[in-house]
Amino acid sequence: MDNAVSAERYPLWKRACPGLNDIGFIRLGMLRCISLVDSGRHFLQAAEEVHEEQCPLSTYFKSLKSPRRVRMLEAVEQQSYDIYSETLSSHGIDYLKSFPELNDYTVLAADGHFIDHACHTEKGRNGKVYAAGFIYTLNLRNGLLRPFSLITNGTRRHQEIPVLRDELKRENRTKNSTQKCLYVYDKAVTDYAFWNNQIEHGNLMISVLKENSVATFVESIHFDTSHELNTGIESYSTYENNGIRFSIVNYRDPETKKLHRFITTLPGSINPGTIAMLYFKRWTIEKAFNNSKSNLKETKAWSSDNNSLKNQMRLTAMSYNLLRTVEELSKIQDPELIHPSDKKYTEDLEKRQQAAKKRGGFVNPLF
Repeated sequence: MDNAVSAERYPLWKRACPGLNDIGFIRLGMLRCISLVDSGRHFLQAAEEVHEEQCPLSTYFKSLKSPRRVRMLEAVEQQSYDIYSETLSSHGIDYLKSFPELNDYTVLAADGHFIDHACHTEKGRNGKVYAAGFIYTLNLRNGLLRPFSLITNGTRRHQEIPVLRDELKRENRTKNSTQKCLYVYDKAVTDYAFWNNQIEHGNLMISVLKENSVATFVESIHFDTSHELNTGIESYSTYENNGIRFSIVNYRDPETKKLHRFITTLPGSINPGTIAMLYFKRWTIEKAFNNSKSNLKETKAWSSDNNSLKNQMRLTAMSYNLLRTVEELSKIQDPELIHPSDKKYTEDLEKRQQAAKKRGGFVNPLF
């Protein structure tokens, strides 16, 4: 029993480091994320002058590359995410509470995020250097960000979708298939055979239908046309490609009159309006990326080393989630507080409503 308790209290990644302990490493990492600095050297200088945090240059950069620190930060990031999620939930934060049909799903907007490569990134065989890239997911229920996978350090061009598929396959080995996870991704993710196989693992997807997609109509899916949620839905149908079935939603935006076509592996019991709504909500992750670049100034890779990049990815998510949680709690504690971006959104929405009304349309109130 003592050995079991010790194993829980002192996991394999925990080890004392006299130069920079793990708490100090995490604190410095998050401090770098929220500091407006241009490089690691610049950060250490600012940390010493402004925050009275001292760390030798070599110690700091070696710690970023440490495989043990990667394992440690992986565990801490998961724990911090769980704490933030529980905190927001306890305060009633649930952006999808109006859609009870999604209660059994973890709904994630996912996307690749590319930033400038590190200065000393080696050129590839073709003599070129590319952007460093990651895949993140954003929980549409609470707005929290999670690191999903490293794509490339910039030494070579790498497509994100193969990385996404490989990571999902890896997670499936330990994932409980009864836990349903819905991924909302752009049209690059469409792969009929792959997502058909993922259904048995509890992974489903929503995307926009490619213009050149080839599929055969099978049957229409009944839905409540009088439900406000299904405003703008023109059709909801089952289609087939090489024996694989999926659903297609035709949605015409009442504001712009533009037709949007969405593809999903969700069951037909889900309202088509919900499917359309979730895809439009996917752009929330783009807003998160913009915030990481403008507010956190995460525009450049910290290193060309893969371990360093994995640590950067997790520290960025942890910093974003901390700020996100503080902002949400501030709104609850002082409802009079209005973020400038919220004010701007309200003003823009009013202008959109007026413009749509002149054209004989309206802004969908649920989107």
